Amino acid sequence: MAAPAATFGVLDMIRSIARFVPAAMLLAAASLASAADIGQIKTSKGDVSIERGGATLPGTVGTRLEAADVLRTGPDGSAGVTMSDNSLLSIGPNSVLALDAYRFDTTTHQGQFDATLSKGSLAVVSGKIAKQSPDAMKVRTPASVLGVRGTEFVVEVGG
Repeated sequence: MAAPAATFGVLDMIRSIARFVPAAMLLAAASLASAADIGQIKTSKGDVSIERGGATLPGTVGTRLEAADVLRTGPDGSAGVTMSDNSLLSIGPNSVLALDAYRFDTTTHQGQFDATLSKGSLAVVSGKIAKQSPDAMKVRTPASVLGVRGTEFVVEVGG
């Protein structure tokens, strides 16, 4: 009689695992999706778009941003972005801003923030990454690389 009871216990364990696996997979997928989010468009006016993986998406309020996204604004466009480290970006008309690299540890505030402004204007209020390690935030332009040492700056690139 001990053998059937042991078999029943094993079957119950297999059923429990089978119920757990789909939930764990959903949780892992949700974690991966949120890990890709590095910021969010908070304000958007006029023509604002995001280039991501060869596709062009509308840059509307609430759109989540990912590393390697390129934000573009038209002649009447502007956007305000809040990054996950609380950096604030204001992108002016006729601008192209590539979010080249971004990582942020919410516990240690360590990270990296590299962006390229190839044309237009950008105003920045740096967040926790630059406060923790000033060398960790850089903005490239066609003519220079800006290492963020303060908390606020504005850069404009003609073109």
